[in-house]
Amino acid sequence: MDAYRRFWKKYATFSGRASLGEYWWATLANVVIAIVITTVLGVIVAAVMAASCTTDSYGYTSCAGGMDGFPVLMIVAYVYPLAALVPNLAVSWRRLHDTGRSGAYYFLGFIPYVGGIILVVFLAQRTRPEGAMYDVPPYGAYGQQPYGMYGPPTPGPYPYGQ
Repeated sequence: MDAYRRFWKKYATFSGRASLGEYWWATLANVVIAIVITTVLGVIVAAVMAASCTTDSYGYTSCAGGMDGFPVLMIVAYVYPLAALVPNLAVSWRRLHDTGRSGAYYFLGFIPYVGGIILVVFLAQRTRPEGAMYDVPPYGAYGQQPYGMYGPPTPGPYPYGQ
């Protein structure tokens, strides 16, 4: 659950790193949620279709209509994947940082046939020390002051925002 909370908490954070666990647990949760949504919508569609079927006096069954709400169901099916698109990209980007690669390696996944396989191999690799270069240094690291060389700003005769 912590990995999935971090997945949403760092919605569009492309800097830093993501551990193997953070990436794969969030991916597993997304797959499970997608399966549940698809199954529920499939059951709803099947139930609506079955309820709209009628049998005439000759024994012929016709299933006309009954899917007036189908566009709404399709919108519901696409809401979660669209909401999770940016965090999926961000956690993949950070995971690639953790393996010592630039996040731009994500675009290898767009190469037909082999790109996705290469990307999964990169995402499954262990943490490398070279990935530390993608960490965001805290204020005051490397001898710099958090507010620059003159220190924190001092309020003037007017409060900030006026």
